[in-house]
Amino acid sequence: MKMILETNRLYLREMDMNDIPDLSKILQDPEVMYAYEHAFSDEEVIGWYNQQVERYKKDGHGLWAVILKETNAFIGQCGLTIQTVDGDELLEVGYLFNKNYWHQGYATEAAAACKTYAFEKLGAKKVCSIIRTNNRASQKVAERNGMKIVKETIKHYYNMEMPHYIYEVST
Repeated sequence: MKMILETNRLYLREMDMNDIPDLSKILQDPEVMYAYEHAFSDEEVIGWYNQQVERYKKDGHGLWAVILKETNAFIGQCGLTIQTVDGDELLEVGYLFNKNYWHQGYATEAAAACKTYAFEKLGAKKVCSIIRTNNRASQKVAERNGMKIVKETIKHYYNMEMPHYIYEVST
């Protein structure tokens, strides 16, 4: 497991196959996945995991496992991914957490660390978060991370048109 970064309460590392059961608890929970409008199947979880591993190899980053230092529990995922929005490639800070760990500041702590990592380690000039217009909790994390809405776009997912805000922050 490759350690990526550390905060006061968390550390972020690359995921491995042993994380799939914990990842499934997040991706297969309809309450957590409401912004996607469906919980994932077992095959979709494996696909999601494999996509992160490919991102680690290709880009040097992806969504990482968020581990609570106090208990060593896998509580979520947060990291940096390249996303194409309206023809532009953007570096996104993304996050998804097990609902048992919501409203405790973990997403904000991890997202802020990822933003800093993007600016300081990757030399990025700006980062974004792409968030459904109905996902107020994730919007609050982006706002706490110093981001502002710069535009709205439509993402096509599972034959649905889903309006999203693009939040950004620059160095």
